[in-house]
Amino acid sequence: MDEIKTIVDTQRRFFISGKTLPVSQRKKALQSLLTMVDENQQMIFDALFADLHKSEFESYMTEVGLVLTEIRHAMKNLDAWTSVKKVRTPLYLFPSKSSIHPTPYGIVLIMAPWNYPFQLCLVPLIGALAAGNTAILKPSAYAPAVSHCIAELIQRYFPSEYISVIEGGREENGSLLEQHFDFIFFTGGSQMGKIVMTAAAKNLTPVILELGGKSPCIVDQTADLKNAARKIVFGKLLNAGQTCVAPDYLLVHESVKDAIIHNLIEEFDRAFPNQDFSDYPAIINEKHFDRLSRLIRGENVIYGGKSDRDRRFFEPTILFPVQWETPIMQEEIFGPILPVLTYEDVNDIIDRLRELPKPLALYLFTEDRKTEKKITENVAFGGGCVNDTVMHLSNPNLGFGGIGESGMGQYHGKNSFDSFTHYKSMVKTPVWPDLPIRYHPYTKQNLNRLKRFLK
Repeated sequence: MDEIKTIVDTQRRFFISGKTLPVSQRKKALQSLLTMVDENQQMIFDALFADLHKSEFESYMTEVGLVLTEIRHAMKNLDAWTSVKKVRTPLYLFPSKSSIHPTPYGIVLIMAPWNYPFQLCLVPLIGALAAGNTAILKPSAYAPAVSHCIAELIQRYFPSEYISVIEGGREENGSLLEQHFDFIFFTGGSQMGKIVMTAAAKNLTPVILELGGKSPCIVDQTADLKNAARKIVFGKLLNAGQTCVAPDYLLVHESVKDAIIHNLIEEFDRAFPNQDFSDYPAIINEKHFDRLSRLIRGENVIYGGKSDRDRRFFEPTILFPVQWETPIMQEEIFGPILPVLTYEDVNDIIDRLRELPKPLALYLFTEDRKTEKKITENVAFGGGCVNDTVMHLSNPNLGFGGIGESGMGQYHGKNSFDSFTHYKSMVKTPVWPDLPIRYHPYTKQNLNRLKRFLK
């Protein structure tokens, strides 16, 4: 507790010194972060393999590569993002001029999850540094190898008064949340998100919560079924399904259920020729493995279902038919299990989804623009894709974030900069001329003038 408080106090003094504010310093920090990641890719790959059995290909595609892309994007656009923006001034404020000044919040806490332990710790940091803040990182204790890796690299490339890493579990989380931060960025489950928001409220600290939820994937009768199956399997297999925006369950039009299931099985088989799972990620720990095993108990497994607790291996699995009331439809799966439900009328699906908690993502496979428009406009969700899955995360020009139960706030690209920035509104007024109408005494004559002036 005392050590954490000392780190926060040290960072506050450093921020107050103004050393993080110059754009040149922010670019220098981003360049150091770029160098850190680029020079130590193998160390990062090894840590991701130790925690999650991720292959180097998947580690680069979903973690290291995304971080490098985000850093380069921020460095390229930082001058524009940090510039003072002039805005129009209404006539009644003549001869004043109005402008918006981007300013950092100050001391930022970034709490990362275990499923993408490197990327989800570093991408928010990019926004925090670009905006001119200092940062304390809290990696997940469930991914200890990546946590140690991040701590070692940050210590090597940055002074602790600029960026610090706090390792540990619940005790350290609790101690951190007792401190007064200027901004908190949390990625994780909704239960912990409520704890973070409650702690932040004590100091009126603004927060971004990146949570999760059951993200539906809808396949209608007009979809290209082979293409849909390939994209769905891709999204479900990433990190063995341990992805907050993975297609959680499938809603398939009754007329194409047999065809899409056939194509899904073909794609799963194609992904692992001869049942070679050597580059397939592991379930993070025994606790989550046991949870997945309970979820498929009593369900109709039509593909996969094999598992090995010692290796934390869980085979890609299809369940069909599945009912809305079953246990697997009551919580986010966060694993390589794909329940399949059917529908006949898209309006029934829209009504059902509008009753459920708002998901972080939604995916729609259709060639019908009317269906696309109807679902996009009538169902609330964080973000998503038409005829694809997951890939909206890879565009730095798109904000990423949830709505309602799936979170609040957005990041990625400029949205990251915006999230860690307070936009200070300024009006600059010359001392002359000074219009007297606003001053006392407030006469009837002046009121009439004011009404005409403000029309």
